[in-house]
Amino acid sequence: MELTQIESGEHEQVLRVQDADSGLIGIIAIHSTRLGPAAGGLRMRAYPDEAAALEDALRLSRGMTFKNAAAGLPLGGGKAVIIGDPARDKSPALLSVFGRAVEALGGRYWTAEDMGMTPQDMARIGTETRFVAGLADGAFASGDPSPVTARGIFNAIRTTARHRFGAPELAGMRVAVQGLGHVGLHLCELLHGAGAALTVADIHDAAVQEAQARFGARAVAPDQILTVEAEILAPCAIGAILNAASIPDLRVQAVAGGANNQLATAEDGARLHARGILYAPDFIANGGGIINVATEILRIADRPAWVAEKLEELDATMDRTLTRARQRDVSPNDVAEEIASERLRPDVA
Repeated sequence: MELTQIESGEHEQVLRVQDADSGLIGIIAIHSTRLGPAAGGLRMRAYPDEAAALEDALRLSRGMTFKNAAAGLPLGGGKAVIIGDPARDKSPALLSVFGRAVEALGGRYWTAEDMGMTPQDMARIGTETRFVAGLADGAFASGDPSPVTARGIFNAIRTTARHRFGAPELAGMRVAVQGLGHVGLHLCELLHGAGAALTVADIHDAAVQEAQARFGARAVAPDQILTVEAEILAPCAIGAILNAASIPDLRVQAVAGGANNQLATAEDGARLHARGILYAPDFIANGGGIINVATEILRIADRPAWVAEKLEELDATMDRTLTRARQRDVSPNDVAEEIASERLRPDVA
């Protein structure tokens, strides 16, 4: 296993991880340990090249710094990515080597489940490092964070609806959900239970068919979901989908979803605001997952009560963000970063 330092301006540490025997090529990015050890999931994707993987790791790790701060957690921001198709390239040997790389950091970074990973994969990584969360069993095991992530997003959608439409009720409201992975399907279940009318899209036909069968969802092609007419768009797939090209074609009044880094640039928050589309900042909306994982890192004994309390606090932060943004007539994303940055100042304990 080879660990190579990569220079990156605002990040505390970025490592390239390579192992010829297992085929592992990955990146561990630690953005900040100001509030505590960096925490953030491990993502495995068939990136087109290493530059794309590095860009993803840097953006995601910075997002984790703000997400953990906004959630009021004593954790910093980090993220890891592995280059490869998880259905084809993942192996026990590859995961074990990655675990050794995490262990070599001595607790500066805690890894957990993200796209392309499972609790079982976390268990394999955990055979090589103490600094792993999202395990399926154990004294403080938190398991799959997807249901808690979805609950936080659902809360954010209700709060966004209250600010945009005057009430949090979703009965009869049209919601377009992009991405039907673990989080997206759990979110659809909650939205369906609240009476929302769903339009969905995913690259996997089986997931779309499940949403149609269980929730009566209307299906559209993945390249059409961003132009569907609806009250709310809930992006739950990849990031950077809100950009200069896509925003002019949106036919919704609000965006609130679970994908990380939904805005391609900071200017895209202003573009949404200029169009009168209310944006629920993603790193607040999707904070439920890291709250769930944090119970394992922090060794919280009464996990359900602690998670419930933190989800309420997270929803209050979203409400405060949208309120302040309305009062100042600015993008909620700007306000969200201000609120998170307040916790990250050196003079704040």
